[in-house]
Amino acid sequence: MGAVRFGPESFTKMKLKAISIYLIVGIALVCSLCAFSIKPKPRYKPKIVNIVNFIRLLEPRDPKVTEDVLYQTVVKQVKIMNRYKLRGTFLLQYDALMDARYQKLLKGLPAGSFEIGAWWEIPQPMVEKAGLKWRGRYPWDWHANIGFSTGYMPQEREKLADVYMHDFKKIFGYYPKSVGSWFIDEHTLNYLYEKYHIVASSNCKDQYGTDGYTLWGGYWNQAYYPSKVNSYMPAQNEKNQIPVPIFRMLGSDPVRQYDTGFGTTWQGVITLEPVYKDAGGDAGWVNWFFKQLVEGESMEFAYTQAGQENSFTWDAMSKGFEIQMPLIAKLRDEKKLKVETLVESGAWFRKRYKTTPATSITVNEDLKGSDRKTVWFNSRFYRANLLWDKGTLRFRDIHLFDEKLPSAYLTKKVETNVCSFYTLPFVDGYLWSTPNDIGGLRFKTLENGKEVLLTGGDPTVTNPVPSKLHISWPLKSGKGTLLMDLDEKQLTIKVAGKASSNWFLDLNVAAKAELPFREIGSAKVSCEFQGLNYSIYTPNGEFLKLTDKNIFRIKPKTNALTLNFADSY
Repeated sequence: MGAVRFGPESFTKMKLKAISIYLIVGIALVCSLCAFSIKPKPRYKPKIVNIVNFIRLLEPRDPKVTEDVLYQTVVKQVKIMNRYKLRGTFLLQYDALMDARYQKLLKGLPAGSFEIGAWWEIPQPMVEKAGLKWRGRYPWDWHANIGFSTGYMPQEREKLADVYMHDFKKIFGYYPKSVGSWFIDEHTLNYLYEKYHIVASSNCKDQYGTDGYTLWGGYWNQAYYPSKVNSYMPAQNEKNQIPVPIFRMLGSDPVRQYDTGFGTTWQGVITLEPVYKDAGGDAGWVNWFFKQLVEGESMEFAYTQAGQENSFTWDAMSKGFEIQMPLIAKLRDEKKLKVETLVESGAWFRKRYKTTPATSITVNEDLKGSDRKTVWFNSRFYRANLLWDKGTLRFRDIHLFDEKLPSAYLTKKVETNVCSFYTLPFVDGYLWSTPNDIGGLRFKTLENGKEVLLTGGDPTVTNPVPSKLHISWPLKSGKGTLLMDLDEKQLTIKVAGKASSNWFLDLNVAAKAELPFREIGSAKVSCEFQGLNYSIYTPNGEFLKLTDKNIFRIKPKTNALTLNFADSY
């Protein structure tokens, strides 16, 4: 048989066929790679726990609580944390800082596991060493005008800071990087940052009147950068913020804490603090709290502070500590939690965020016997709280933030024994309520010409893109789905389905509620609080003024309602 010969035309056809095959294979490979790239890696959202125990030398309120009882409480805290290899932070009040027993105990802790910082309550020795006159009833007096920096003029606050920092460095060889307090004023905080380069701070959870201290309407959990003129107010711009993140303390119950104390001048405490037998001292509550912390949508990171001040004594806190510490260690070992010192969390926050991020706290499942669910949304411009209860939904709280609002203690000292910090209210379901008349911004619809509450099933809460929270709430009776998106500056609500054309929001309050509303226009509500004017706008809805305890209605114009909380920024 003779050799097979190919002419130029046959060779060209074979070459084109080969190229086509290569192209098909290449395209298939690219498509395959693209298919893989469609599924991005989930964003890392750490769940952070700081175990912070702060230390006082003495407790004048109870003669049974001796200095030795307080010292032994800290010894026991160290022992149980070491048992579970848990890292933590001890914050020293000045009188405890100067005590030789605490110095020896804390110097003996492994530096890689424990942080020593400052607890900013002001006792007699600190005041007198600063050359100031002590005005207290006892060597440590918890009243706001004596035991806290707000009770001193700005120049006096600097002297107090210099005394503490000088003696801390003399004892430990360095300046503390974390400074915590129930509340710390902006002048002191900025001074400690600029002169001593602190990295992190902490303040009390939101509370009304508890122990004479009110912090109300702030960034509800996690951490925020405060305004230079107001340590409780989140700043909106980097140039106007103190670059020290303030972490919110105590692990507040996201469902129950807000409502406790309706109609009184002070709230009770429902927190992770181990001394409270129905909360941080109860195994069922503690397990529920950490389950929601780990599983709930947090957008950027979840956070809580565990631990307890020694004033409560070991006998009172031991049960709660023995419940919490092994659980925290277990979740850490399962890589569901990160246990850090306060300074580590502060350094991470500063490295990751130039301004305060948008975060959320989500409770998907309440304690046994309750169907309530809640979402707290925080940004540098506002906070909002949604509460689902018995199938209904309402905004329990909306407060706006404005870095221009100065603290009452920016240039003056407090003259009374209580302190109060506020932000700008738009919805306040606590202060505008009584036990029998609960205020809020409620979701409603019309049925046969009658106003009724919208009802639905279980919501789904997600974070589809950074800085945006998405909520989907299926309505009952096949009426459709309520969709909500919250971002840094505004929220938008839509309803898909049968209820799409006749839903609205009504704000109702209890009688005699003190309200900030100056004028209710069709597209804007103008408000005034503590001398500052602010407004809430809707570009696609309408405000309608109502009468009696119903203040206003908000209706969408085309089934999409947007509320803007940051129009001036």
